[in-house]
Amino acid sequence: MQSIINLQTLDQQIDQLLNSRALSEYEIKTLCEKVKEILIKEDNVVTVRSPVTVCGDIHGQFPDLLELFRIAGSCPDTNFLFLGDYVDRGLYSIETVTTMVALKARYPNRITLLRGNHESRQITTVYGFYDECIQKYGSANVWNYFTELFDFLPIGALIDQEIFCIHGGLSPALKTIDQLKKLDRFQEIPNEGLMCDLMWSDPDDRNGWGISPRGAGFTFGKDNTNNFHKANGLTLTARAHQLVMEGFNLCHDGKVVTLFSAPNYCMRCGNKGAIMEVDDQMTKRFLQFETSPETATAIISDEPPEYFL
Repeated sequence: MQSIINLQTLDQQIDQLLNSRALSEYEIKTLCEKVKEILIKEDNVVTVRSPVTVCGDIHGQFPDLLELFRIAGSCPDTNFLFLGDYVDRGLYSIETVTTMVALKARYPNRITLLRGNHESRQITTVYGFYDECIQKYGSANVWNYFTELFDFLPIGALIDQEIFCIHGGLSPALKTIDQLKKLDRFQEIPNEGLMCDLMWSDPDDRNGWGISPRGAGFTFGKDNTNNFHKANGLTLTARAHQLVMEGFNLCHDGKVVTLFSAPNYCMRCGNKGAIMEVDDQMTKRFLQFETSPETATAIISDEPPEYFL
């Protein structure tokens, strides 16, 4: 059965969310059902055309998401590609992910939402999103609606056939992007295998594949990047997943960029946030931003939960 939400309702909901007013449990349920219908039609690797603004982890830092929209523009005037990790660790995961989903429902061709390693049941029960849903809605229903939706998120994107976008990184099991078309993405992120690696892997200064200290995925070297790019006609891999103090970091001779869009991560790391603008000539520009005053002055308890440490 198709979910019916008219554009006027979506506009009202987005306005409400951008003014920091939450939606009801029923509205969230209906919104998630609507966006599932959109996402199920998207490929595992979404084709995205420039110009587009690429964004890294948000992690529930909703005031900083609003700051990101202030410097980058907002939908539908700006095309966005988000690389995952919308929830966990921050204080406002519900507000953040609800806004992203509402924008996807309203402007499905203007915003692309990829899956990150935190868009999973296993991780969100540990790092804050589950607890926040219980605290703000009194049950796990909202958490269930969103985690079911997470199973529908695409796992990668390709900008103008030459910039490969993924949350984590490469995998020894991945030779060509065409392989990703055969993956069954409509599931909880496995603890090992190709889909897991795409969410968890990180670039490394050393060549070759290495065991990841995260306990999932791999580290990959410049040689792995070069081989993958040559086989797939790529010029850049854009990924998120790692805190970088300037908000962005280039490695592997500029062929891998890490983007992190949660400034002053966990309200204590002191890092900048950054996004990458790709214009229609494939010229790339990095915009950095500081944490919003609202995030900077947020109060957490004297004994913060482990996911803030």
